[in-house]
Amino acid sequence: MSRTLLQQWRDIAYDESADKGQLQKFWGRYFQIEKEIYEQLLSNPDEEVKGTVKELAEKYGQEVLTMVGFLDGINESLKEENPIETMDEDTVVSLAFDKEKLYKNMVDARAEWLYELPQWKDIYSEEELKRLYKEQRESRTVRKGKKIGRNDPCPCGSGKKYKQCCGR
Repeated sequence: MSRTLLQQWRDIAYDESADKGQLQKFWGRYFQIEKEIYEQLLSNPDEEVKGTVKELAEKYGQEVLTMVGFLDGINESLKEENPIETMDEDTVVSLAFDKEKLYKNMVDARAEWLYELPQWKDIYSEEELKRLYKEQRESRTVRKGKKIGRNDPCPCGSGKKYKQCCGR
């Protein structure tokens, strides 16, 4: 059985045996392409861009595998996910994205070159962008509750000291 487009993309993009310098160049080029596509998408965020994988690659002047990489990256931010695991060049895909989810996923990926694109300022106010950024950053923060001391009342509500109850 032949490899799916997504498998082919991942074989190239995450090649463990590849020269580190070559891989860095690859990702540097890819991130620039990704940025250019997002600039176009965000300049008209309510338009649903739809077509086959091949048509979208042509629309954005990219190779099909590069477009597959882009589709892989944006998939979780779409209103309806594309069948990226099984798609081929003729699969019709949609780039209708959830703006808030896309922004938060960019923040989560620490992709400053994407979440700091000037087009975001036409979609959200400065305050909204700060709020979305903060919400996303805090959603990843694990907060530990206050530690119970040995002589504190037991949190189970028994009225005993923690050391004499659940702390045994």
